[in-house]
Amino acid sequence: MLLKVSNPPVKPLLIYDGDCHFCRAWIARWQWFTGGRVDYQPSQDEDIARRFPEIPRESFDESVQLILLDGTVLSGAKAVFHALGIRWEFFGRLYDRNFGLGRASEWLYRKVAANRQLLSKVNRWFFGPHTELPRYDRVSWLFLKGLGMIYLIAFVSLWTQIIPLSGENGIAPVQHFMGSIESHAEQAGMKWGKYWQYPTICWFDTSDIFLHWLCGAGTLLAVFVMVGFLPAPSLCLLWMIYLSLCTVCRPWLNFQWDTLLLEIGLIAVFLAPWKWLNPMSNFAKPPRIPILLLRWLLFRLMFASGAVKLLSGDEVWWNLTALHYHYETQPIPNTVAWFFHQFPGIFHKASVGVMFAVELLVPFLIFFSRRLRILGFWIITGFMFLIILTGNYTFFNWLTLLLCLLLLDDQCLPWWLRWKHRKTASDNTGHRTVNDSPPRKVRLWGGLRTVVTAAFALCVAAVSIDQTLGMFRWNSPGIFSIPSQWMASLRSINDYGLFRVMTRSRPEIIIEGSYDGENWLAYDFKYKPGDVERPPPFVAPHQPRLDWQMWFAALGAVQQNPWFVNLSVRLLEGDPGVLGLLESNPFPNRPPKWIRASLFDYHFTTPAQRGKTGDWWTRKYLRLYMPPVALRRNDIPDGQPK
Repeated sequence: MLLKVSNPPVKPLLIYDGDCHFCRAWIARWQWFTGGRVDYQPSQDEDIARRFPEIPRESFDESVQLILLDGTVLSGAKAVFHALGIRWEFFGRLYDRNFGLGRASEWLYRKVAANRQLLSKVNRWFFGPHTELPRYDRVSWLFLKGLGMIYLIAFVSLWTQIIPLSGENGIAPVQHFMGSIESHAEQAGMKWGKYWQYPTICWFDTSDIFLHWLCGAGTLLAVFVMVGFLPAPSLCLLWMIYLSLCTVCRPWLNFQWDTLLLEIGLIAVFLAPWKWLNPMSNFAKPPRIPILLLRWLLFRLMFASGAVKLLSGDEVWWNLTALHYHYETQPIPNTVAWFFHQFPGIFHKASVGVMFAVELLVPFLIFFSRRLRILGFWIITGFMFLIILTGNYTFFNWLTLLLCLLLLDDQCLPWWLRWKHRKTASDNTGHRTVNDSPPRKVRLWGGLRTVVTAAFALCVAAVSIDQTLGMFRWNSPGIFSIPSQWMASLRSINDYGLFRVMTRSRPEIIIEGSYDGENWLAYDFKYKPGDVERPPPFVAPHQPRLDWQMWFAALGAVQQNPWFVNLSVRLLEGDPGVLGLLESNPFPNRPPKWIRASLFDYHFTTPAQRGKTGDWWTRKYLRLYMPPVALRRNDIPDGQPK
């Protein structure tokens, strides 16, 4: 027979052992789950025995007791299921209708109760000493400030080079690109579909002034996010502007960190508070769904980076020799890369093994308990700093570090970032108190925001599952592939994975000019290898977009890179903007008559070679990359290719 009390509570009450750390830890989590629908009180409180004399004292020591509104008392696993079922009825029905589950749950509950001291130690190891549910107020605040900083870096870096790259007289003008897609849209009969296929504000204007305006607006909005002014609207506009530039500046903004910034920026719109100011002392409780989406993004980013290397079948990844080549063949090496390249082969092989462990195993810690997530944070963070130390990968690794920040909670932060939460905002379980219920309009807005965020999360899940299945060359159901095709033009839910196939040589393009076709002088770039005596530079997080594209162009043919011909034309014209992207102009008085490009094979010097010559590189001529060209065909001297 069920036990009943004569003085039932006004709200379901769960009574637990307040002296048990294990009980307190899980009660704190159940409080978050049940919200304000269930009250919780330790059995050690003096009024418990007075209010409920029908319950034997030893019952409190054996198991939790749930007192319902009609006075019915439930205990053990049944009390747990029905307490959770007060918010989600499924839990209560699951226990009552599944006899086998009920018996198994009661057996497990008795085992747990009998070993609470041991399990309490295990619980402390996995979750730490804090029994309260983790909060992410301060962590989310720092995340948004960091995202604003990276947006600022991205826009300022692009602003310094966008006109010579994509301006009206640039290497790959935006207006030419827009003209070509207009023509294609007319031929295909696309009246409105072109705006979705090519989402960009540049449909309104493609002038140099407008490109300056977009970069300037992005810079200002990034500052707004950093200072906490209109954070959500600013992030929404930042995403729109950066997407617009990525759409029309494809030769220069088609890197994985550009799409990663778009994806993080779009999810951050759902994380940021919609209010005028966002000071740290009054940061609204962040929604959990965007935090989970950003953690899922970190998992996809890290795991895919390791998986694609093995799935590519490249033997240097399988035999662990990839780092024999990586340091000198990466797009823009730095000085530290030269030193790492000199380490013995066994070191490089061990490093590849560690890399695969970090990329393929550690990401799964993201889905485990608090302490394991923190362990994953430190491992991935250390790995990112090693990459930052040995290469110039713009803001890519800083974006990854920003995602790692959300593996922490507020208790992990230094004391000066953990001052007390406002008492009027919420109680210690992270839920509003009875006397601080939000106004009806606020509740309606919060409900609408939750629905929109959940719909967006389902879209991200569908597209990312489709991409993951595609990575393993598995066919995905149409329910996943259709959203993936529909969202592709927004470039904001992406697949990732650098260095699928390791480049084992380093061809470099050396551009030369001449007045007479016999004496040639080389143009030096600011950052990519050229002069063998110049040390590899440190340039990240700034990205010299032209220098990066020169690395990709050297791996192909000039016919595959039409922008390279346009670059040659601008050099023949002596365009000051394009020349400003280079380190030096060997023709300061007037432009050359002819331009050619040669391909050289570059390698790091050995310590002995560098000690003897002082050079950082050795190089060997391979072939012509582009034969001499001139602005007019009859200017090409006899004997030269035309």
